[in-house]
Amino acid sequence: MGANARSDILQPRSGTLRRREYDESDVRVRPGKSSRPRTKTRPQHNDAESAMVVAVDRGRWGCVLDSDPDRPIVAMRARELGRTPIVVGDQVDVVGDLSGRPDTLARIVRVSERRTVLRRTADDTDPFERIVVGNAEQLFIVVALADPPPRTGFVERAMVAAYAGGLQPILCLTKHDLAAESEFAAAFDDLDLTIVYGGIDDSLGPINELLDGNLTALIGHSGVGKSTLVNRLVPDADRAVGIVSGVGKGRHTSTQSVALPLAAGGWVIDTPGVRSFGLAHITPDDVISAFTDLAAAIEDCPRGCTHLGPPTDPECALDQLPGKERRVAAIRLLLTALNSNDSWKLDRGE
Repeated sequence: MGANARSDILQPRSGTLRRREYDESDVRVRPGKSSRPRTKTRPQHNDAESAMVVAVDRGRWGCVLDSDPDRPIVAMRARELGRTPIVVGDQVDVVGDLSGRPDTLARIVRVSERRTVLRRTADDTDPFERIVVGNAEQLFIVVALADPPPRTGFVERAMVAAYAGGLQPILCLTKHDLAAESEFAAAFDDLDLTIVYGGIDDSLGPINELLDGNLTALIGHSGVGKSTLVNRLVPDADRAVGIVSGVGKGRHTSTQSVALPLAAGGWVIDTPGVRSFGLAHITPDDVISAFTDLAAAIEDCPRGCTHLGPPTDPECALDQLPGKERRVAAIRLLLTALNSNDSWKLDRGE
């Protein structure tokens, strides 16, 4: 073969592929099914409807569309919400099957910011907060004057939780036919606490005036007559639980909170009986801030002041307020309750 022929073989001819350089952009790897890339874009759900949560049971939420008890649905939590807590009283947005027919299931896709929140912890050393109720305007603290005997400490701690969460506390006394209420109620004279009577022979008129049109949580330990009061306020409470929640078997035991509609408008939330009311998440400043006539004063307190006064806090600014001595003393009882959490045995049911 001649030199000219060999030169023709080595030289690229017109129309043939030229050698090129490759980089990583030329390599395409098809992802496996288990490693398929996920988008960070979340659906907007612009067609979602508003609802209120009225019951919770084993990963299902009973809701009512537009807070209308005649429009109940059952919903699950959408995957994009993760482990977002959803409690009775929450306002949520729902999509999916909103017909409310048996065996249908909607999805909760958004939880609105809570206006108020009632929280507690298992005890005062537990850092984990449990949200009991969302968006309630009032907290009815139900206490029996006898059988079982009343405990001022529980009332004080429930009041602290209410003030810190933005709820208005109301003391509801039952069984006052068995004991005089004057001494127990007098302990709260200087706190401007509204007191009503909810015994079985008491008129519901004053209570209904407070409840109508509001979302109110009821709290108390077993045996105080809380369930009896709920059954008087909502005569068909057992039936209402089944219709409104549609969750589980529609049975309301004392293990879950449930919201029940009032005939004149508004809702009552019956909460489980409690052994104790942990307040690990609340500070003394949270309590004082709920009282507008005292809140500004604590800005002059030294750092770390617990507002208990001498000898613990000898420079507390609350002691410099003229004419507020009795009110400050009453509020300091609430602050003292932050440091002691009594528990009691639940030896009877309601």
